[in-house]
Amino acid sequence: MARKTKKVSGLPNALQIKEFIENSKGSVGRREIARAFNIKGFQKIALKQYLRQLVAEGSISLARRKRASAPGSLPPVTVLEVLKITDDGSVFARPVKNDAIHPNLKVSISLSSKGPSFAEGDKVLAKTSKISTNFYSATVLRRLDNTKTKILGIIKLGDDKSRVVPVSGRRSEEAVVDTNGSKEVKDGDLVEVEIQQARSFGLKRAKVINVLSHENDQNLISLISINEFDIPTEFTPEAISLAEQAQPVKISKGREDLRDINLITVDGSDARDFDDAIWAEKDKNPHNLNGWRMIVAIADVAHYVSNGDPLDIDARKRGNSVYFADRVVPMLPENLSNGLCSLKPNEDRGCLAVEITIDKFGHKKSHRFIRGVMRSKARLTYEQLEETFNGNKNACSPEITKLAKSLRGAYNALSDAREKRGALNIETTEKVIKINDNGKIDSILPRERLESHKVIEEFMVTANVCAAETLEEKMHTCVYRIHDVPSEDKINDLRENLTGFGYKLAKGQVLRPKLFNQILSKAKGTDSEETINQLVLRSQSQAEYSISNVGHFGLALARYAHFTSPIRRYSDLLVHRALIAASNFDAGKKYSIADQQLEDICKHISQTERRAATAERAANDRYLASFMKDKLGQTFNATISGVKKFGVFVTIGQENVDALLPTSKLPPDYYRYDERRQTLAGRHNGLVLGLGQKIHVILKTADAITGRLAVEYAGESSGYRNMDHLKAPDKTRSKISKNRRGKR
Repeated sequence: MARKTKKVSGLPNALQIKEFIENSKGSVGRREIARAFNIKGFQKIALKQYLRQLVAEGSISLARRKRASAPGSLPPVTVLEVLKITDDGSVFARPVKNDAIHPNLKVSISLSSKGPSFAEGDKVLAKTSKISTNFYSATVLRRLDNTKTKILGIIKLGDDKSRVVPVSGRRSEEAVVDTNGSKEVKDGDLVEVEIQQARSFGLKRAKVINVLSHENDQNLISLISINEFDIPTEFTPEAISLAEQAQPVKISKGREDLRDINLITVDGSDARDFDDAIWAEKDKNPHNLNGWRMIVAIADVAHYVSNGDPLDIDARKRGNSVYFADRVVPMLPENLSNGLCSLKPNEDRGCLAVEITIDKFGHKKSHRFIRGVMRSKARLTYEQLEETFNGNKNACSPEITKLAKSLRGAYNALSDAREKRGALNIETTEKVIKINDNGKIDSILPRERLESHKVIEEFMVTANVCAAETLEEKMHTCVYRIHDVPSEDKINDLRENLTGFGYKLAKGQVLRPKLFNQILSKAKGTDSEETINQLVLRSQSQAEYSISNVGHFGLALARYAHFTSPIRRYSDLLVHRALIAASNFDAGKKYSIADQQLEDICKHISQTERRAATAERAANDRYLASFMKDKLGQTFNATISGVKKFGVFVTIGQENVDALLPTSKLPPDYYRYDERRQTLAGRHNGLVLGLGQKIHVILKTADAITGRLAVEYAGESSGYRNMDHLKAPDKTRSKISKNRRGKR
């Protein structure tokens, strides 16, 4: 039996000491505790003994130099692993030793031009500072030897030894294969290795623990991303068994029959699962002249996946489906995702639907949720619906052509409402990678932005708002999709960058999406349009899931939830369950989950969403590099899309691919990086490279395994606007020169 802590008279109790530690930034020592509670004289000795007792029973932790911290807190100096370095320079890390540390603890590393360099996956010794209970800032003291024990790589056989070339492209992770205990390999194998020995010189030694594929495998690129980011691909036998036992939903008590309504699905031509259907007509209510009635029907995934069952456990672990150019890693087994939960034409399917009435201005007048059975009347592609909008009577049946007219009318009203509330109108180029049956890339083209895409988006946004509003009205916990206001630091960076293009973002204004839209509107049709859109996009906060609502800044909405894709997003499945419970659609089934557990799930699925996005982006980089391999040595027009002290990132060619132009591939000179103006300037040759600038480059590297594209400078594009406004004023340059002379 543990001995109960004995408190000496006159000393603070354990709760008071713990609260003091938790509310202090960083760790505290006995001296700080004594000063805070006015402990003097002989009581300091008693305090010392009392703190020892508190440490022994686990009430507080004792860090280095006899300094105390609350359990779950980081010590003032600790080892961190760098998890993510974003495009805007934000760095996130986690403690390597996380025993008794809160699993949701976040660490943001402050970048310093004078500090040591590091990359994702590196271990660093850092000084930490507590910002709040689960959030710390840190500054790097030094980079440690990368102690990563497992890496992915390609085998390169040599005469006397075999090497592992890492798919990450980091030379520090290269290793020599240790033949003792390694699996048998051949040249070009994709392998997982375990680092056996960190050598003081030369390459590390590694044991091959798994042979995953070969570099000639047509699915190699997606396979690399799946393994690189630990994306689960196998369902448990119990989950598969449940999916195989599932039966179609039938009309029963509590379900409305929606089968006579002309609901249709609209998706991409390569879509395999159809989880949302739409319908609209003119509202016949005389009190809503020129208004519209709409229905958005979503596959009733909650009917098949119950909280805590094997299907649910697997789906929650995944968090979402992951989409690659050659495959999908689904959140649910195929029997559900492409079968019973897919709204296939002319087949009865269970659904959770929302009927919405809007006025002629697109303002919602009413809505109600329905649990029903539907039968899709047609599976349309975006292109088919677009042709129907454009008057092609042969694109669809007469019945669907009539429906398309109503869909467009309702969309126009919703679009007007969106414009008036000022939702953010960022337009960036999305790449469509087409792969043939042999695994080769046929083409990489920008995705055409059609009106039919916008129709579906506005219908889905409206349904998502209805879901959040209903759960609030019924006082039921809601998993919101939140998007916070941009941080002050990001806005300051954006303001500086926009100045270089002649745009002004005034200080002191209340931030609203309309402010950004004004700038985006001015940039439309100019040479810098794509760059300005990217800058505004990078300035935004990251959307995430939470049961605490802060609204959705980008959509200019006070409340918003994800309801429309439960096949591929676990968040939507949670919202479906909440709506079913709140509306009492299934009285015999329990859907309640404790708020704390829900908040933990929200953090988890926010992380899996970011993991999926990173994995998809990494795969796309490799596809693009593979596509560009036969274009080595060619000269391209390019636009500078990012500036760093080691070089600039450029978007090249009609393929719209991104590549690195390192300073080593610029005309010989010393290049000074101006972070505020986002420029690289040669000290002697007068060359200044800045965001949005048009230049010529020669493709020098295209590595499909690492996804690395690198180019060499081949001159500035003629006929492009002068970049003199990006150069520092004479007074500033003189000051810089003077400071440099002083330092010498």
